[in-house]
Amino acid sequence: MPEQLANQQAALARIQGFLSDSTERVLIGIIGKPGAGKSTLSKFLMSKLPKEFVTVVPMDGYHLSNKVLKDLKRADRKGAPDTFDVAGFASLVKRIRSEQTQNIYYPIFDRAIEESIAAQGVVTSDTKVVIIEGNYLLHDAGGWEAVKDLLDESWMVDVDDDKRIARLISRHIAYGKEPEAAKAWAKGTDEANAQLIERGRARADFVVRID
Repeated sequence: MPEQLANQQAALARIQGFLSDSTERVLIGIIGKPGAGKSTLSKFLMSKLPKEFVTVVPMDGYHLSNKVLKDLKRADRKGAPDTFDVAGFASLVKRIRSEQTQNIYYPIFDRAIEESIAAQGVVTSDTKVVIIEGNYLLHDAGGWEAVKDLLDESWMVDVDDDKRIARLISRHIAYGKEPEAAKAWAKGTDEANAQLIERGRARADFVVRID
């Protein structure tokens, strides 16, 4: 079973230790169910850490486009493991690990338009710690299983499920869904994905509690 990192401060202290002690680039995966607080944790860490040496790389930039999802008849499951360019994402993580003397650009998902923007983010050659944020970094099927071994550590974000689902519904409403549609998506598609993500908990190195 994974060890506990009691809270965000403990997570921060661990990364500060890597910055002080590591001579090689360190890759840390932050995993969690939809609405668990992955971005909340990442934003907290980045507010306390030197941005020239620490970068957050979200997995969401590798969403398949809405057109591709429609063509594949997967638009109603957007966010499921097979609605991402898994091979492309795994290749990015490999590059981040192996190509440490050049800048590496990656796409960023824009929630306002529900699409990714190419080369919006960058991991510079100065980056010492890369926080890789995503739902399926511990998933064991569909090509995702290649990702875990590329990470130095994997952290599962833990939060009360009622709070997480309420947060998800509010997020969906904020981005344009009607309240009933937001509730249906959070308790349907999102919850099916959450159950898949929960299966990876035992493979995490640490669990970080977010209140």
